Parts: sequence; C-alpha cells; structure tokens
Amino acid sequence: MPLINPLTVFVRLLKPVQIPGLLLSIGIFLFVLMAVNALFAYSPVLEVTAIWSDPYYRHITTFSFYQAALSTLLSVLFAIPISHALFRREFRGKALLLKLFATTLVLPVLVAVFGLLAIYGNSGVLAGIFEYFDSILPFSIFGLNGILLAHVFFNLPFACRLFLQALNAIPDKQHQLATHLGMKHWNKFRFVEWPQIVAQLPHAAGLIFMLCFSSFATVMALGGGPKSTTIELAIYQAIKFDFDLQTGALLALWQICICAVLAVFIQKLSHSSSLTANYQGPKNTFYHDSWIAKCWDFSWIIVISLLVIPPLLMVVISGVNTQFFVVLTDIKFWLAFKNSLLIAFFAALIAVSCAFFILLASRQWRLIGLNGYADKIEMLATIILVTPGLVISTGLFLLLREIGHFSSLALYIPVINEDA
Repeated sequence: MPLINPLTVFVRLLKPVQIPGLLLSIGIFLFVLMAVNALFAYSPVLEVTAIWSDPYYRHITTFSFYQAALSTLLSVLFAIPISHALFRREFRGKALLLKLFATTLVLPVLVAVFGLLAIYGNSGVLAGIFEYFDSILPFSIFGLNGILLAHVFFNLPFACRLFLQALNAIPDKQHQLATHLGMKHWNKFRFVEWPQIVAQLPHAAGLIFMLCFSSFATVMALGGGPKSTTIELAIYQAIKFDFDLQTGALLALWQICICAVLAVFIQKLSHSSSLTANYQGPKNTFYHDSWIAKCWDFSWIIVISLLVIPPLLMVVISGVNTQFFVVLTDIKFWLAFKNSLLIAFFAALIAVSCAFFILLASRQWRLIGLNGYADKIEMLATIILVTPGLVISTGLFLLLREIGHFSSLALYIPVINEDA
C-alpha cells in the first residue's frame, strides 16, 4: 500500500473558503520575517553567547520574567474571587462597572499612567491624605511597585471579564441541579463554577504574561531607572539612543524565542470553549446565602471599584481645566484627531477582516478534525504577539528608507504596523 503524503491530503482538504485565511496568515508571517530580517541585515555578527554571559542581559531577562510573573499572578489570583463575586451579586451600576473594565483595555497606556500618578504619585491624592495626617506615603510608585500596579490595573479587569464570561456560559440546568442537591456556595464553586474558570486560566494567564513580559510604555514611564529595565525597553534604548542595531537584533531574537516557546506552551494547555459575548443578567438563584457571603463578595467588588474608578475619574478631572477650550480651538489638535481616526478606522477594518478569514479557515479545519493545521494557522497569525513592536517599526524603516519621499508614507505605515 503506497504511503500517503500529508501535504497531498492537506491540499485535497483545502477548500476555497479556507484559502484567504491561509494566505493572510502566511502574509503576516512573511511581513514580520522581512521586518526582522531587515534588522538582522545590519547586524552581521550576532554574539548569541552574550545573552547568558553578560550580567546586564541576565539582569534584564530575569527582571522581565519576574515582573511579568508577579503581574500575572496578582491579576489572575484576584480576578477569581472578583469575577465570582460579580457573577453571584446584582447591584446598581454593575453594567457600568463592567463597561469600565473594558475601558482599561483600550485606554492609552500613558493616559492611564497619568491617572495612576494622580492617585498614587508623590503629589497624588493618597500623598495629600498622608500629608494631612503629618505622614509620608509609605511607598513609591516608581520602580517595581508602579509597574505591578499599572499591569494589574490593565489586566485584572480583563481577567475578570474573561472569567465572568466563562461563568455566564454555565448551562441553567447545572444551576438547577446544584440547587436541587442543596449545594452550598463552596461546593457549587468547587464542582460547577471552578471547572469553567480553570478552562480559561491558561489562556488568560498566558496572554497577560506575554503582554506584561513585552510591556514597554508602562516600564518606561514607571520603571524609575536601569534596575527596572525589561528586554523590550533595552531594545528601545539600543536602537533609539545608540542606534546599535546589533544589540537590538540580538535582544529581539532572544525575546522572540522566549515568547514563542511560551505561546506554543500556552496553546498546548488551552482549549477552545464557547463564551457569551456580554453579561446577560443573573442566571441562577442562591438559596443558601448568608451575610458572611454577601460581605465577602461585596468586599471584592469594592476592591476592584477602588482600583479602576479613581484613576479613570482623575483623568477626566485633570483633563477638564483652563486649557480645555484652548485645545479644542487649536487646528493642530483637530488634524491629529483626524489622523488618529483614519489610522484607527482602516487599521481596525483591515485587522478584523483578516482575523475573520483566518478564524474561518481555522474553524473549518477544526470541524473536520484537523486541529494541528488549525493550531499552525493561528500561530502564524499571532506571531506579532511574540515580536517586539519596536523591531517591526525599525525593520519597516530600514526596508523603506531607500524609497523616495519616505515622509509621504507616514500615515500608512502605522496602519500596516497596527494591523500586524
């Protein structure tokens, strides 16, 4: 019996609806490869052994892992009781609070940093309260403390929403069965709700870890010095200030390898599950409630509210000042606003369209049992998550620097970069 070539089988199973997604995934991979290769072309000698022989490289690698692991642990650990409390309790303003959770995902990093500084900075609200009582703020927001605080501010609401969606996906019959069996809170959490949360833990923790590991603006604004430097920031320093492309390429290759291993590991642990898109109201009734359980739940709700609402409120309060109307009448503001809208609109349109076709191809292969091919096309499309943004930008610059009138492409390059 002749051996069957897997490539031949794959070509036979390839349908027209899957071709756009496959081509787009390959295109994204080639785009990233070209940008990284352009950086390597200006770095003829890469001393890979310097990564573990140089104390500075070892320090930034260790610190990158350390701050990302702590940020992930705090975000995921606190998200479990908070999402569980939000799932069990109804109160006025719950829908608004969940919408504010989504705001932290789209809020510009520097804007959020300004809000955090207004609360926790040396001249912030908390410092003023301590000063009123003739005391000083017991911590500094700069350094590891500030990095962890900012990362938790961004990622804890995201993890809460993800876990809450998983809990909302529990069928009503399971809630009814738990009620008929007389399950109390702990037993219901252990046998009904916890498996739903566990199913999302690898995905949530992995994504948060990679976001924190490759964090740039947060570390640059709140790092406070060389002691709190990550690999991403070291790449920026090497390329931007020293124009040392060799060091930048070496560190970029190191970060890509680390994040790629993490991405593959996370994908092996994760599995897809159906989640509701939005909160749809209470789905269960608890007959074994107590004042202790209510105090426990609302304490966590207060904690997340105090973390999310004050910085956002301070951003609004600080923005409404005497210069507010001056800015609105400045033509430069409206030009920048127009460019921002154009970049955001076309980047979102292209990115969502590409994601649709890629996921369509992935879904078709999963329906016929080709999970391996589905995993590979998704990995090709998400390669940008493991590639430093500065490397992509610098690679594009090196590729396009030979083109005449390079400045005329300034509006289109961010669209391409954001789509990737």
